[in-house]
Amino acid sequence: MRRLREEPRVTPSASSGSDEREPETTHWRGLAILVAGAFFMENLDATIIATAAPKMAESLGVRSIDINVAIAVYVLMLAVFIPVSGWLSDRFGSRTVFVVAIGIFTLASGLCALSTSLLELTVLRACQGIGGAMMVPVGRLVVLRHAGKHDVINAIAYLTWPGLAAPVLAPVIGGSLTTYASWRWIFVINLPLGAIAVGVALWLVPNAREATQHALDYIGFALTGVGLATLVYSLELLSAETINWTRATVALTTGAVMLTFDIRHLRRTAHPLFDLDLLRIATYRVAVAGGTVFRIAIGAVPFLLPLLFQNEFGWTPLKSGLLVMVVFIGNIVIKPVTTPLLRSFGFQRVLVVAATAGAVTIALCALIGPTTPTALDCAVLFAGGVFRSIGFTAYNTIGFADIPLASLVSANSLIATVTQLATGLAVTIGAIMLRLGGPLSRLFGLSGSGADAFTAALILISLVALVPVVQSWRLHPDAGLRISSRPPPR
Repeated sequence: MRRLREEPRVTPSASSGSDEREPETTHWRGLAILVAGAFFMENLDATIIATAAPKMAESLGVRSIDINVAIAVYVLMLAVFIPVSGWLSDRFGSRTVFVVAIGIFTLASGLCALSTSLLELTVLRACQGIGGAMMVPVGRLVVLRHAGKHDVINAIAYLTWPGLAAPVLAPVIGGSLTTYASWRWIFVINLPLGAIAVGVALWLVPNAREATQHALDYIGFALTGVGLATLVYSLELLSAETINWTRATVALTTGAVMLTFDIRHLRRTAHPLFDLDLLRIATYRVAVAGGTVFRIAIGAVPFLLPLLFQNEFGWTPLKSGLLVMVVFIGNIVIKPVTTPLLRSFGFQRVLVVAATAGAVTIALCALIGPTTPTALDCAVLFAGGVFRSIGFTAYNTIGFADIPLASLVSANSLIATVTQLATGLAVTIGAIMLRLGGPLSRLFGLSGSGADAFTAALILISLVALVPVVQSWRLHPDAGLRISSRPPPR
């Protein structure tokens, strides 16, 4: 990999005709591999801590459930600070922000390993989240700026696999380190990875920035941050075993009011944090709206299944973990085929089939019982993983099909924010559906508890997964053709 030459400043005036200029495409693969590695490191840290929670709690002198605050604050910081990553990139340069972000993430990881209390761990996890919030969106922005339209599918495929591989490896790595070494090593392993990433980034990443820079939309940033934070907090309260309805209602109302004012502000200000006018583009709107619902529904399943298998069926953690891993094996096995599928059948058909099949496989999970043949369980979970992977790749890609280069920063920031928010909310929504599953199952004459509640919850989630089908069905059959058509020979 040769280092990319310093990219000239990106400006709207660089457009030719009514469209943007085509960026240099020579070395986007090297950039994509680097960003994929950073994404893997971030995703691994988001999931690995759950495996070590009991040992961490014992070491820090708290209950296992109290460790959830360290998980939640990490996801929350990602969602709150991702919106500002694009502005920082334009203000200080892509390489500068990317390297600083990796540095913050890596340093915070090392300090997490030295934590002696839950408060210290939580504060340092928040710092990790801030670093991760700048790391991946800025890296993806660099890749998209250097990949031509015909290479966007391949570039996004490079950037998607870490999100699929990390959940597979997290239980194994986290369990092994916690069992044979110490929970602190789940953070220590980031130190060499981060050091390597910083060195490669300094060598490879161009320091691109906008020639015309605007002041940060502080009002939009504040409204977005507070609105998202209170919304996430309210849903966490609603998913708790004992609901504080007053606190949940106040938080939910506050979040809704703040986000309402935020949308009004973003539509009226000259240089908003997010350009909501981009949602008028059909392909982008599908990626933001449909993709968010798809991720929430699909992401809730790996949370519910281990609880069902262990708490209701009495299976061992090992058997439960191996079965859930089949979902992620399906993710990875189908990955080499997703790009040819999109090129052959187009985004509209692939999105409709992926969302529909994803909903069906979730519903089939509701039929799994303690005596169901293991081979049949594996077949259902593998199929769910396959369509999960296809859907993620399609949604991640189509969002950038028709975005002009001049709007890439804003488009990337918004889609990164809603993607992270959906990923973080999947577990919370799964817990809420499980709470609703009890009363719903009683309506149909079932017990309302135990496995019946899980069955009803999975059926509810499968219905949620069908919602994006309607939006995808309304897409034009040629939607995204600009990036799904085969590249011309070089």
